[in-house]
Amino acid sequence: MPEGQRVYAVGDVHGMLEQLEELLSRIEADNEARGPARTTVIFLGDLIDRGPDSAQVVERLREIAAASTPGTIRFLLGNHEEVLLSVLNGSEKALRFFNRIGGRETLLSYGIPASVYASCEYSELLARAQAAVPPEHVEFLRGFEDMIVLGDYAFVHAGVDPRRALDEQETAHLRWIREEFLDHRGTLEKVVVHGHTVRDDVEQLAHRIGIDTGAFAGGPLTAMGFEGRDRWVLQAPPRAI
Repeated sequence: MPEGQRVYAVGDVHGMLEQLEELLSRIEADNEARGPARTTVIFLGDLIDRGPDSAQVVERLREIAAASTPGTIRFLLGNHEEVLLSVLNGSEKALRFFNRIGGRETLLSYGIPASVYASCEYSELLARAQAAVPPEHVEFLRGFEDMIVLGDYAFVHAGVDPRRALDEQETAHLRWIREEFLDHRGTLEKVVVHGHTVRDDVEQLAHRIGIDTGAFAGGPLTAMGFEGRDRWVLQAPPRAI
């Protein structure tokens, strides 16, 4: 990282509000203990789906972003946010897919009763979803970025196409890619920091760092800090059941 710059990258939250609050507290304490710096917190996408509190996670982070100095908290659009935005744009096809990838929990968190969810036709559920998600949340999600490059690192949601330069990447790869990127063993233009693919622990290779540790599935919620040549891991432990 450039001198004086400190970055915290946060992996996939997936509606886990309790772990998010704990991790935010740990980032704040760690940042204060390390002394003054230009600090940026980057969320790598997939704030929503699967966990129970997607609406509450979005609202909490929207409030934090609104109260923060511009540029100090940044968000990447994950594939789950991409699908939700397609639903809210009126796509029934996207709604069917959304329900397969954890969208039920998101819609319930926005106040759609489970009994209504279970009994609705897709056309009715689509209308209910569009009415349930407040406009300020839609505007917030639409403002998320595709890629953030700082120093020797490129922060993305899923990964990059290793055959293309960073400035030639397609958004579909940034949000959805798996095997082509994960199986790549050569060098890349930058060290790519990503979420999207769950691992039991942080995965650090010479060319990429994966920090999705499956918070929604009983794993910790992970952040990684970067300053100068240093890297360190912060985690909120699995939610007590």
